[in-house]
Amino acid sequence: MLEVNNVTFSYSTHEEQDAPPALHEVNLSILPGETVAIIGHNGSGKSTLAKLLAAILKPTSGLVQVDGLHTDASGEDLWTIRQRVGIVFQNPDDQLVASTVIDDLEAYAEMAIKDLSIGQKQQVAIAGVLAMRPRYLLLDEPTTMISNHTARRLLDTVYRLSQERGISVIHITHFMHEVTGFKRVIVMHEGHVLMDDTPASIFARAGELQAVGLDVPMVTKLGRRLHQQGWSRLPEVILSIDQLKANLCSSN
Repeated sequence: MLEVNNVTFSYSTHEEQDAPPALHEVNLSILPGETVAIIGHNGSGKSTLAKLLAAILKPTSGLVQVDGLHTDASGEDLWTIRQRVGIVFQNPDDQLVASTVIDDLEAYAEMAIKDLSIGQKQQVAIAGVLAMRPRYLLLDEPTTMISNHTARRLLDTVYRLSQERGISVIHITHFMHEVTGFKRVIVMHEGHVLMDDTPASIFARAGELQAVGLDVPMVTKLGRRLHQQGWSRLPEVILSIDQLKANLCSSN
């Protein structure tokens, strides 16, 4: 289990003590095999949280634990944490350090890293992390630099592997349509956990999301508009095109 207990983190130095912390008294836990999306606008603290979970950063106060091991540990415990928690960054060039793909994995034979597209690099980065067989996979906005089609394929693959291997997936994103298939969504705002619920429950609170600079998926907006215009048999919260089509067909 990943556990965050009353965690505060600040990037500020002693000369910048008036700067607000990036995270403030955050509490949450993520169970083995759970799929969790973390959303929030820029500066909300979501990437800082990912780095704390991966033991890249250490909390200013509070406690982060990975399967009972404290992330402020050193030596063998820290090595164990970094084996169990794999992280994929937004820019794959920050992660791929070998000169050819075969040095990391054999998916693209002997192609040079520099000859891969951004989408291919991201697939290699994710595959490289998965090859370490982590218990927890952190995806820190990995789809920002790739097409929607490639992003969908990546997320489908990661979700399938989560089901097959029992890996916990924590996906950090600002794309609302990417979170609808996750079991749980955490909304971050100004270093706090603002909401923590199912996608349907989160997107039912559209007004609260808009108040903190977020929105709901386009299909959710369309479903709500149709519901308001008389399609009363439609659920108030639609999460996918397939769900919308199925409900429209059953209404005829």
